[in-house]
Amino acid sequence: MHRLLDELLLRVVHSPSVAERHDSAVIEVGEQRVAFTTDGYVVNPLFFPGGDIGSLAVFGTVNDLAMAGARPLALSLGLILEEGLPIETVGRIAASVQRACDAVGVRVVTGDTKVVDRGKGDGVYVTTSGIGLVPAGIRVSPARIAAGDAVLVNGDLGRHGVAILATREHLAFETTILSDCSPLVEPVKALLDAGVDVHCMRDLTRGGLSSALNELARAANVTITLDELCVPVSSEVSAACEILGLDPLYVACEGRMAVFVPEAQAARAVEILRTSGACPNAARVGSVEDRGGSHVVMRTCLGGRRVVDMLSGEQLPRIC
Repeated sequence: MHRLLDELLLRVVHSPSVAERHDSAVIEVGEQRVAFTTDGYVVNPLFFPGGDIGSLAVFGTVNDLAMAGARPLALSLGLILEEGLPIETVGRIAASVQRACDAVGVRVVTGDTKVVDRGKGDGVYVTTSGIGLVPAGIRVSPARIAAGDAVLVNGDLGRHGVAILATREHLAFETTILSDCSPLVEPVKALLDAGVDVHCMRDLTRGGLSSALNELARAANVTITLDELCVPVSSEVSAACEILGLDPLYVACEGRMAVFVPEAQAARAVEILRTSGACPNAARVGSVEDRGGSHVVMRTCLGGRRVVDMLSGEQLPRIC
């Protein structure tokens, strides 16, 4: 994906907002700053423990807006339906979209529907765009990442990817692992309302924590060091990943984010995340070093260090 962007698309389609490589573009409209984002969802299966393609589309879009510090306002909804898709399935997805919108206080204000030939659409694809307002004085961007920043996550990793894979492959574990598909609007609002100087945020979707941090290290030209003992992974997810040969650092999440804040505000920010996002295992997982190199390093439980590379390819395709 990164080669496709770097070597083709970004050489043709370019602007300051695109070059920043943030989850949302922030555009000045008069005296207002408007965040704008768009995304496509091709998850398989359409319904999974803890969510479905409808809630995933809404939460994924509002989360991208939240990562720019924006308060989401409105969404567009596009449905590409395969001929023969049961109308009941469309109804379930529509109802899920509305419930998710109600949960975060946004509205679908426009949309589009297309039908493609049988066998050409894999059931349904969903596309969404969203807009939100960025409060005055808030600037959240990869460009603000600085040496000495603490790196936080708002909860345990890997639930979404493991839930999808277990459902897709009909795997049965002793306990049902639920996707972490959820909105990040309230935790972000709590941080900003408390006056925490949030430098940057990134939701941990495709490629998980590792890919998100590698992207940000590259954008900010810094080295990010993680502490293996501090990265929260539930025992159920850890066991499932060990059985399946997956690394939780690379498994997609849909309700988790990495947050960069000044060192002096790290402990307070973690406490806010634990109380505002229903995620008691929010934690500090690392720090930013001014070494250049644009890479991510893990301090292992044995006291050594290893490079955490960007994943080549995808562990789990069709996951979001």
